[in-house]
Amino acid sequence: MSEAEHFATIMTDAFIAAVDAGIDLVPVVSDSTSTAKISPFVKRFPERLVNVGIAEQALVGVAAGLALGGKVAATCNAAPFLISRANEQIKVDVCYNQANVKMFGLNSGASYGPLASTHHSIDDISVMRGFGHVQIFAPADPLECRQIADYALRHVGPVYIRLDGKPLPPLHSAGYQFVPGQVDVLRQGADVTIVALGSVVHEAVDAAGLLADKGVAAQVLNLSSIRPLDRAALLEALTGKGGVVTVEEHNINGGVGSVVAEVLAEAGLGVPLIRLGIADGEYAAAGGREATRALHCIDAAGIAAAALRLV
Repeated sequence: MSEAEHFATIMTDAFIAAVDAGIDLVPVVSDSTSTAKISPFVKRFPERLVNVGIAEQALVGVAAGLALGGKVAATCNAAPFLISRANEQIKVDVCYNQANVKMFGLNSGASYGPLASTHHSIDDISVMRGFGHVQIFAPADPLECRQIADYALRHVGPVYIRLDGKPLPPLHSAGYQFVPGQVDVLRQGADVTIVALGSVVHEAVDAAGLLADKGVAAQVLNLSSIRPLDRAALLEALTGKGGVVTVEEHNINGGVGSVVAEVLAEAGLGVPLIRLGIADGEYAAAGGREATRALHCIDAAGIAAAALRLV
């Protein structure tokens, strides 16, 4: 994968490959076929798609029923509606029952831009972290997205995958291999560490370039695996640096910033930390991605400025 690709398209390609490989997969949508870009799958396997209409609670309940009946079920709809409208069904039907459901949260973060807070998903990681028995991932580039999707469809048990709504270019070389729980070091640096989640990993890498121009060596960590997570490896990566900046298109509470703060505090590691994201008690601003990220200081310039405050 050498060009920018839409994660929903990658998800659909993974679905087709899974069925071709013999996996008894049934995607479930809530009138979200266009959002899921799932037409190629429907053309190949029209009898396998279940569309419940605009009824997200039924979406998750049906998926759980299919999974408990022996199928591999995958929900494919917008993250804000999946997490908010079907919260109880995710908690009880899927996670509590450890049903073999793969929940793909599409257009996460502020992907919907001008549609504002009703369509923004800035609390999905924090909500899912509160549930048991579910693995949580947020790929940062096309190659990682495909590998996470392939893993999830073969893993037995609930999985939530946070997918961005915009095409993203590659960050990894062709030899990259996703491993659940691993801490993905994208760039080495001893002066400061930037830990990022999902699509803003690209902003973190760009920020490291800006910092390098100022003589600051920034380490960049892509935390695509929230659960499971090798906390010992994360702690080791955070030790001995000048400070840590976390970045997410998510509320600063409950996401990657909270994960890093927990690891530092539990180890008694006195490392300065700045959490960048949607501030406590706020919603993401409505608008285009570039302007919204600049306003919330989660673009490359905002990240670099925060890092410079630490060093």
